[in-house]
Amino acid sequence: MRTRITTVIVLILSVVIVLFTSAGILPKHHRSSTKKADTEKHYLYVAVPGIRDYLGYGGHGLLVFDMDNNHKFVKRIETRGYHPDKRPSNVKGIAVSVPLNSIYISTIETLQRIDLATGQIVWEKTIEGGADRLSISPDGLTMYLPSFEGRIWNVVDCKTGGVIKKIDGFNRAHNTIYGLSGEHVYLGDLASPWVKIADTKTNTVTNKVGPFGNFIRPLTINGKETRVYVTIDSLLGFEVGDIKSGKKLARVVVEGWTRGPVRRHGNPSHGIGLTPDEKELWVCDGFNMRLHVFNANEPYQQLTTITCQDMPGWITFSLDGRYAYPSSGEVIDVKTRKILTTLKDESYNSVGSEKMVEVDFEGNKPIRAGDQFGIGRLK
Repeated sequence: MRTRITTVIVLILSVVIVLFTSAGILPKHHRSSTKKADTEKHYLYVAVPGIRDYLGYGGHGLLVFDMDNNHKFVKRIETRGYHPDKRPSNVKGIAVSVPLNSIYISTIETLQRIDLATGQIVWEKTIEGGADRLSISPDGLTMYLPSFEGRIWNVVDCKTGGVIKKIDGFNRAHNTIYGLSGEHVYLGDLASPWVKIADTKTNTVTNKVGPFGNFIRPLTINGKETRVYVTIDSLLGFEVGDIKSGKKLARVVVEGWTRGPVRRHGNPSHGIGLTPDEKELWVCDGFNMRLHVFNANEPYQQLTTITCQDMPGWITFSLDGRYAYPSSGEVIDVKTRKILTTLKDESYNSVGSEKMVEVDFEGNKPIRAGDQFGIGRLK
């Protein structure tokens, strides 16, 4: 009798645990881990030279760090991408196609496709007009690749590297974000106060947001593609636009910190990221070498400031929102704001780059990837 009662109690408790876990009532460490989750690996891929063509921030190549092991250096993958004089060229962007098992690196002159399983270069293409910060569609098959601060955005086949279409009419093509829906691409022109929007069905510009207070620098969007957050020339802070109406909504200035000369990029805030849960905006401050954290909803309250070891010119986040990655090389705990470690290469030299992305694996097969931009992920 006692055995039967014990069995019933165990069954009841099991059902309660399952129900509570499914509802999110039990904390994560009480939830059962699946075998698949236990075998997943999470890596940060960092392309260098990712701060201009300076080799003092990690040398030349694609550096891999183990996100599950305090971001310990794993390996350096040999890459190409050279200036005509054979010096390593500026890396301009990085993106991943999970279906094609490939990671792509754009430099001023070329585009490279690298196999994620083997680390081998599949191909390198010289791009007419040069290459800038690319973005890849959610299905991993199509790329929007800007010319190097030129008039063209190239629509590229990710498998072959062939140009499908050229979209003309820009001043200085530069930053590119593919929306999570795959239906629109957001185009940042260095010499325009407008964010242009391309329709991926027709590969034509069909809309725009702005005008903003100055020329567009780094930008980000939310997951539903209703808001765009931009940094612009001469502003220590950011501006907000409504993607649906096309209008500028807000201008937010960093309080308590003065503007001053910066080492690179020429403007006070070069770099902005939205945490994946879309609760916070992190904004770079090149003069004061800091990150300023804001609430991502009106009235965009300024929350805190984090000191960096070098000038931050970019910011992105891990897919789970746990880590923030400024280009200055710190790994920051988003919740506590603490600097957990700094990226170091195989010789323990500091690594910094404005071109990095998370790639998650099951065995040697990629199963998901982040984005070099800190974009929101609530759909």
